[in-house]
Amino acid sequence: MTFNIAILGASGYTGAELIRLILGHERMSITALSADRKAGLDIADVFPFLRGAYLPVLSKIEDIDFTDVDLVFCALPHATSQAVILTLPEHVKIVDLSADFRLRDPLSYEKWYGQKHQALDLQKQAVYGLTEFYRAEIAEARLVAGTGCNAAAGQFALNPLIKARVIDLDQIILDLKAGVSGAGRSAKESLLHAELSEGTQSYSAGGLHRHLGEFDQEFSALAGRKVEVQFTPHLLPMNRGILMTAYVKGIPELLHETLSKAYADEHFLQVLPFGHLPSTRDVRGTNFCHIGVVGDRKVGHAVIICVIDNLTKGSSGQALQNANLMLGIPEMMGLTSFAIVP
Repeated sequence: MTFNIAILGASGYTGAELIRLILGHERMSITALSADRKAGLDIADVFPFLRGAYLPVLSKIEDIDFTDVDLVFCALPHATSQAVILTLPEHVKIVDLSADFRLRDPLSYEKWYGQKHQALDLQKQAVYGLTEFYRAEIAEARLVAGTGCNAAAGQFALNPLIKARVIDLDQIILDLKAGVSGAGRSAKESLLHAELSEGTQSYSAGGLHRHLGEFDQEFSALAGRKVEVQFTPHLLPMNRGILMTAYVKGIPELLHETLSKAYADEHFLQVLPFGHLPSTRDVRGTNFCHIGVVGDRKVGHAVIICVIDNLTKGSSGQALQNANLMLGIPEMMGLTSFAIVP
């Protein structure tokens, strides 16, 4: 059986990544693409790399007939997404790539995103979309909220360690480097080549980054108590990729053993041999996550490094992995490609 798929917000980077992945999927067919400001254009006019894909013409959301659509990927901006999802027919399953349904507490959403949530009933129904930790719930869900890419990297590195209580929960520092595609495709002066190249910069320092809401929610739930981490992201002059470095207090060999056991049966989460360090180039364009653990010169401390592609495992690949579960399709379908090197 082939499932009919609609992608809303197809003119952004996550929309384009979804198209790229689904074109190689054996049981999904793209039947509708939306991009309101580019309605009427061929997707190849927006992304020339898709020439020859023979996809539907871009349309406005209100012009899409969802009668025969099985699942919608909603790759729309925050706040826009919840308003659109409210209008979708009940039979349609939804994977949302925005932040609108990631936080369970309406007050937490208001704190981090500066506005009240407009779809509280749907917010209560949404399942957090970190596949490896919510697999059973995702398989039964109508609405799945894709995680933030930064939040995903941090959780892959730390969730098993927090759950096992093998690190000091009050001494966690997360330092993240991210490619510029994580900032989206909208024209921004700070992302011009002349402004960004040949340098790097921190942003949202001092506990201001919105993904801290996800860290607070998920880490605290695992620990059964309040956990607040220090987190500073940095923007690197590369197109895609995330490298998350976690500084923690714990026995390095035990942390490596805990992660290795936790992910032993997870195809996409690969723990490197102890002392080996991962690179973003090795996961570029893939749904893989590589994790390395090394001891620190300070006895009883460790450094954990996690790399993912922000557009794939951090967003669109994760979304497709969730959609496979929701539709009863083998979880890895459409996601088995390896990185292109060099």
